[in-house]
Amino acid sequence: MMLNLLKTSILALFAVAAGAAAFAQEVSREDAASFEAWRTGFEFGLIERGVDPSIAGAMMDGLTIDPRILDRDSNQPEFVRPIWVYLNGAASDVRVANGRRAAAAHAGALSAVGERFDVDRDILTAIWGLESAYGEIMGDFDVIRSLATLAWDGRRRSFAQSQLFAVAEMIENGYAARDDLRGSWAGAMGQTQFIPTTYMARAVDIDGDGRRDIWASEADALGSAANLLTVAGWDANAPVVAEVVLPDGFNYAAWTPRRRRAVSAWALEGVQLADGEWEADDLYRPARLLIPAGASGPAFAAFSNFDALMEYNNSTAYALGVAYLAKRIGGDVDLPEGWPEGDVPLTRTQARELQTALTELGFDTQGIDGRIGPNSRAALRAFQRENGMTPDGYAGRRAYDAVLAAGAREGER
Repeated sequence: MMLNLLKTSILALFAVAAGAAAFAQEVSREDAASFEAWRTGFEFGLIERGVDPSIAGAMMDGLTIDPRILDRDSNQPEFVRPIWVYLNGAASDVRVANGRRAAAAHAGALSAVGERFDVDRDILTAIWGLESAYGEIMGDFDVIRSLATLAWDGRRRSFAQSQLFAVAEMIENGYAARDDLRGSWAGAMGQTQFIPTTYMARAVDIDGDGRRDIWASEADALGSAANLLTVAGWDANAPVVAEVVLPDGFNYAAWTPRRRRAVSAWALEGVQLADGEWEADDLYRPARLLIPAGASGPAFAAFSNFDALMEYNNSTAYALGVAYLAKRIGGDVDLPEGWPEGDVPLTRTQARELQTALTELGFDTQGIDGRIGPNSRAALRAFQRENGMTPDGYAGRRAYDAVLAAGAREGER
């Protein structure tokens, strides 16, 4: 009896999954006609910009909407991964071991890149690991179809159309053939996951074959990442990030994540390295203090190279992931501890509720989108200061409860 119920449940689950997949693949006739009109118009626009008609045709002829792209673009995950969970995955033992093997297997490519760019090889290996699992997972979406779907849909039209123009340049210059253009659902390509505009601006030919082949050439992919960091201001003699300990009574009210001061100035306020003493040269370097999980979590001094990593991906979690993966690939380094695991970041729905409540209380978040960015953090810090809380701007459950309780009290008046 139990076995039959189990079989029935499994079959039902398969049926639901199959039905959802079939639904996801459906495109209405109206949408298909609308896309066809957009496609025809965009192909004409490419030709008007001077793109060879044969290239414009190869890009656009026969394209159809990819429903998977619309689904991924409109259905962002409800739950936000805590930074400590992300960091543990980004710099996991498995990724470290794979990174060391990949670096050894492609030492020649890393050496060729090193001869041209003075960028830390462990950092490059870490970027490679996070972007494509060292070339193993590059994405298999048709980049042109993905970008065309996004451009037609309209929410990200400007971005997607600029990427399609760059794709046309790539093909015209012989950097890639139409069939080479495979990548992520959002248009990132190759072993180092460049979007087309970044490819055109920063991709380089290291192996000397006349192509900027970030798909099949490890040297070109790693060299392109090194070039991006170099243009972003990479300093070979500077650190990236260091964990620090804040003093008791640290003035959170005067701190902002963008405030940059010499390490010596922070040291005079009692900010210390978590492990060891500051190097003499580093005392004169400017650094920002990052407190990504609030006053209850670890703090970091972020140098200019950290900002260069954020030019690659504008995410504090990503830059920390690259930095600590690189540290662990180069030696035995422990990951930061002491995260506030009982005060997890908010879901998208909770973030919208927080933004709504803050704005109604007079702390304008400059929009209600479920994403906690600089404006929302600034509004939260203002609320925290006014209500006697530590103004760290961390949007966790404790801050959420405090803001919503204040909103409820205000509503009762």
